[in-house]
Amino acid sequence: MENRSDSEMSPYLSLSAALSYGISSMAMVFINKAILIQYAHSMTLLTLQQLATSLLINLGQRMGYTKSGSLDMLTARKLLPISLFYNANVAFALASLKGVNIPMYIAIKRLTPLAVLVAGLFSGKGRPTTQVSLSVLLTAAGVIIAALGDFSFDLFGYGMALTSVFFQTMYLVLVEKSGAEDGLSSVEIMFYNSTLSLPFLLFLIIATGEFPNSISLLFAKSNSLYFLVILILSLVMGIVLNFTMFLCTIVNSALTTTIVGVLKGVGSTTLGFVLLGGVQVHALNVTGLVINTAGGVWYSYAKYRQKKNKPIKLMSDIEAHRK
Repeated sequence: MENRSDSEMSPYLSLSAALSYGISSMAMVFINKAILIQYAHSMTLLTLQQLATSLLINLGQRMGYTKSGSLDMLTARKLLPISLFYNANVAFALASLKGVNIPMYIAIKRLTPLAVLVAGLFSGKGRPTTQVSLSVLLTAAGVIIAALGDFSFDLFGYGMALTSVFFQTMYLVLVEKSGAEDGLSSVEIMFYNSTLSLPFLLFLIIATGEFPNSISLLFAKSNSLYFLVILILSLVMGIVLNFTMFLCTIVNSALTTTIVGVLKGVGSTTLGFVLLGGVQVHALNVTGLVINTAGGVWYSYAKYRQKKNKPIKLMSDIEAHRK
């Protein structure tokens, strides 16, 4: 069966990958919030999510649904930095939340697109178009304005959040490079990331003192049907989130993934005002979020036009990333 040309399929593939990542990422925020109210051991939860991802992909390989399932040591060494940066990002993000409130945390994390843009310049990726650059700067300006409307300063928390932005930038850039240069699919990168993460995460849950109390509490709460449902949802959505994140980064770019994350943050914040309450609305918050959203929409349109106007290739994006 003949595939559509790259010029026809690529824009829609890029858009669907970005939308899938945005929707799953937003859903994950609320699912994780629901389970963390019941089960506060976040590092153990992350370990379970990565374990479930590794086991499911391995099972899929044995049943013939995926081509990933056995570790190649050369590839593992190449992807080890991605796994380390991924887990460092999560660890520093969790540490920052101890001293920084959630609106300010989201605002700081929205600086990641600007960091990715700067990293791309230093790595020789090339200068982005004027519209892409201006849209990212507009998004960052919206972050700063929104942050001024909810100002609280914690030096340690801010330092941890900014360090998390650095590690998130590094692993997204490396994911994009691995997919483009090494021909790895999103499933393969996800399998290596989850498997290589396990020793690091096991060390963390022991070092932080979560283990073995977290396991005892997990068994104690397993009698609750509600807890089991949201736990299973959390594990499944952890797999979906990682898959869509890596797919979006490979098909689009690291910058696109971070912009989608920014828009997801806007949606999550808006739903948080409606569903959760207890958050005081300031003029600067609203103004900043409007500017931030406008920058994200502008960027999405600019990247869509840029992708659509690319010359036709001999292979589709999907075929180019297959082994």
